[in-house]
Amino acid sequence: MSIQKEINNAPKTILVAPLNWGLGHATRCIPIIKALQERNHIPIIASDGIALDLLRKEFPYLKMLELPSYQIEYAKNGKNFKWKMLQKAPKMMQAMWDEKKLVASWMQQYNIDGIISDNRLGVFNKNIPSVYITHQLNVMTGKTTWLTSKLHQNIIKKYTQCWIPDVAGQPNLAGKLSHADHLRFVPKYIGTLSRMHKKETPRRYDLMVILSGPEPQRGLLESILKIELKRYRGAVVFIKGIVAQEQKKEQLKNITYFNFMTSRQLEQTFNESDLVLARSGYTTIMDLTRLGKKAFFIPTPGQYEQLYLAKKLQEEGVAPYAEQDDFKIDYLPKTKKYSGLQCFDHTPDWKKLFGVFDI
Repeated sequence: MSIQKEINNAPKTILVAPLNWGLGHATRCIPIIKALQERNHIPIIASDGIALDLLRKEFPYLKMLELPSYQIEYAKNGKNFKWKMLQKAPKMMQAMWDEKKLVASWMQQYNIDGIISDNRLGVFNKNIPSVYITHQLNVMTGKTTWLTSKLHQNIIKKYTQCWIPDVAGQPNLAGKLSHADHLRFVPKYIGTLSRMHKKETPRRYDLMVILSGPEPQRGLLESILKIELKRYRGAVVFIKGIVAQEQKKEQLKNITYFNFMTSRQLEQTFNESDLVLARSGYTTIMDLTRLGKKAFFIPTPGQYEQLYLAKKLQEEGVAPYAEQDDFKIDYLPKTKKYSGLQCFDHTPDWKKLFGVFDI
């Protein structure tokens, strides 16, 4: 065997860095981290906030590094979301510059051979293979979609590769979000990413509620649903999406509350539930697709991406949705008229994808 082949086949140290925006970016990196381990590579995880907390619980034996926070917050009024983000833009830019400097120092300290960044704009280094993961080639922001999409695409093109967790053709999950024309790079459609697996289990819950996303919108929806669920007679499991040091469980009549669940617990609970009520975040949609579940969606107010995905799935006859302020528990029976999310048989070819790090 040649020296070059020995180098290429040697285990690589890969920095995996998901964005801390709710839990979706972190959870969809879980199958990537596991795939790296299965191929004897050494993942190092970098993030901040609840995303880092969640991954610490999933991989307590891996090296964890803290990145600067983008300080993403939602406005209480969804209509103000875009302006809230604009106000935060200078701090986000500073965080990106700080990320870039940290990555450069970590490369030397930990002998990093490659980077996988899930929407962390500053986790990049031109001296090693750097992969960017996104399902948003088009970043929907209403009338400014053309501008935000171009800005995002200009950042993506500096990376060695761009991985899209979707399929290239039809049918696909993300529609206009993950498919764009006139790009200055060639994206790789890697198939859907999910930590979940479908299992045949006895039904335990009529309804599973799972919340996610930054405050204050996560808490606002929790308050709305607690009131609405007083009129629901079936067995409910309610996961609040609050990652903490310890898991807390509370039983109130027909509703079992958890502050959070590990991946293994979530997988079991999804499989034990007839219907899922959730945000229309893309990672949640990928999980429900892998599990073939029926769902009802409530998009986060002001988040154009989630509203687009919810409308797309409703128009395709897959799952209904309602806006947060309009939701009533009486809407759940609508799901009977919809097909539910169907499993896509598109598992990523990790051996081929990780070949990028042999450059």
